[in-house]
Amino acid sequence: MAKSTNIYLDYAASVSANPSSIHSFGVEAKKKLQNARIKIANILAAQPSEIIFTSGGTESNNLAIQGVVFAAELKKLPHIITTNIEHVSVLETYKMLQRRKLASITIVRVEPNGVVDPKKIKKELKENTILVSVQYANNEIGTIQPIREIAKEIRHYNKNQKTLSFPIFFHTDAVQAANYLDLSVERLGVDLLTLSGSKIEGAGRVGVLYKKKSVLLTNIYGGGDQEMGLRPGTENVGEIVKFSKALEKISAKGGPALGWKEKETKRLTILRDYFIEKIFKNTTNSCVVENVINSEIILNGDLKNRLPNNINITIPNIPSDLLVIEFSARGIMVSAKSACKTGDGKASHVIRAINPKVKDTDGYLRFSLGRQTTKADIDYTVKALFEILIKLKKWYN
Repeated sequence: MAKSTNIYLDYAASVSANPSSIHSFGVEAKKKLQNARIKIANILAAQPSEIIFTSGGTESNNLAIQGVVFAAELKKLPHIITTNIEHVSVLETYKMLQRRKLASITIVRVEPNGVVDPKKIKKELKENTILVSVQYANNEIGTIQPIREIAKEIRHYNKNQKTLSFPIFFHTDAVQAANYLDLSVERLGVDLLTLSGSKIEGAGRVGVLYKKKSVLLTNIYGGGDQEMGLRPGTENVGEIVKFSKALEKISAKGGPALGWKEKETKRLTILRDYFIEKIFKNTTNSCVVENVINSEIILNGDLKNRLPNNINITIPNIPSDLLVIEFSARGIMVSAKSACKTGDGKASHVIRAINPKVKDTDGYLRFSLGRQTTKADIDYTVKALFEILIKLKKWYN
């Protein structure tokens, strides 16, 4: 027992020690840190020196955006582009830079299906544009953006503009995409990519920013020279190791996890489509349900071009909070909108972006499927939805 305890204490010390220290625990922590960096780099088809560890997705997004803006030394005000359905950590950072007169911004509207047209991005590129940031997959409606096509437009512009004093870099927030989509930065064509352990089962509470070697990025914090001098502060080695193992597990091409990502994506896509079909092609014999449901529920986002685990709907005139409580009482946990904006009493900016006619009093629900979700769970959830809407039909106009 004493020997086991010592081994455990040695491991705990090696991941909690400062990897910048030169004592044995510090050296061991540095090895674990670098091994995790190598694993993540291999998964992203990147170099270890291109992997920067942060506290989470929000910090990674801020480092990418502000880091590029502060690195640019232009005679004109830097210009940056994004879309109107980005995560608040991107949108609010853009708006903050504009308010402080550090950058001019263009917010491109997505199409009604929640997908941006790459040609609209191309149209907004100009000689003082330094950054484009487009989310790989939306955190609320699950729509997948044409990242490769956008990357091609940016590369073509960079190649053909002789007067560019600063190249246009392309950043994608891939936090929601990690479980299901291709993360090869080479195939995606991105210069900066954000990941977060909060969306990967078993991962640590840590963030990652991939930064292509050629990207000019400034340390926006001050402080020490950790993480290639871009993110000061002692690295959280224990959480970073957990993150690398979890990402490796879902990305593995061999061993017990053979094809997990492909298999799980296929399984959840079938369940997602079954869920949607049950809602919009209701098979119940209840005339009341048909009259109340079919003409009211709106699917948010493209029907097919979305994450396999995401269903997002609008239910007019019934408050989201009330719907969430009703589902919770039945043992079903659903979300109204991004947790970063929950409680403000307003319609989601993402839903409003694809449907300007929505009201703050409308209900918005996001159903997220996972590894444990079964067809029986879908049937139970749809049945609960019908029951709740019939119960609350007095809210309908």
